[in-house]
Amino acid sequence: MIDTHSHLNDPKYAGIVGDVIARAAENGVKAIVVCGYDLPSSKLAVDLAEHYDKLFATVGIHPHDAKNYNFDTEKELAELAKRPRVIAIGEIGLDYHYSYSPKTSQREAFAAQLDLAAKLELPVVIHSREAHDETMSALLPRIDKLVGGVFHCFSGNQFQSKEVLDIGFAIGVDGPITYKNATILRNVVATCPLEHILIETDCPYLTPAPHRGKMNEPCYLKYIAEELGRIKATGLEEVDQATTRNALALFPKMAGER
Repeated sequence: MIDTHSHLNDPKYAGIVGDVIARAAENGVKAIVVCGYDLPSSKLAVDLAEHYDKLFATVGIHPHDAKNYNFDTEKELAELAKRPRVIAIGEIGLDYHYSYSPKTSQREAFAAQLDLAAKLELPVVIHSREAHDETMSALLPRIDKLVGGVFHCFSGNQFQSKEVLDIGFAIGVDGPITYKNATILRNVVATCPLEHILIETDCPYLTPAPHRGKMNEPCYLKYIAEELGRIKATGLEEVDQATTRNALALFPKMAGER
């Protein structure tokens, strides 16, 4: 299995990344993507990926930090993105739930990073929360220039998932699929072809059942895969194989570096 979205660059993992990777490997996780969310975390993601051969990195500015996006930030991201183990631009997008950055700043930073991804021919890892229409409005004019992407931790409905699939993007499935109240998400997953789904933990957040309340780790990815298998009426092995193929297809630099 491949955990396509983690935050092992979070301070909670300081000093224990090696142990976390070892536990993940013991539970069938062969590779982990560490996603940047601001400039320091993007730099750390790259450093970790260059130190541990099971890790890969993405670099980007999360919508929460969009107010700090500027020319110098973009220049540094562009340089980081050229490093061999950087496989995508992300985590980028729009978040209208918290709006820690003004919506205008979010839209400007998102558009700029989409253009950067197109220029560098890298896929994008998108965060979209309560902003689906605006996210699609930014993507659609650029879709022919982008090389693909994933809506990380997808939280929309079936109609919105169809819009995502129609532009050739994948949806990321996380711990909430194991929660009792996740009816909408389960319906989305049930109707989404397996070849368009990635599995991810978003650790240290969104710990899946039966470990809710604990800090999340990539070793818990199997619970997400197992629930996905139950919904799809298939086995864990098929989920593993399909989602691994999907990850390697979306992130070709990962396939080349493994």
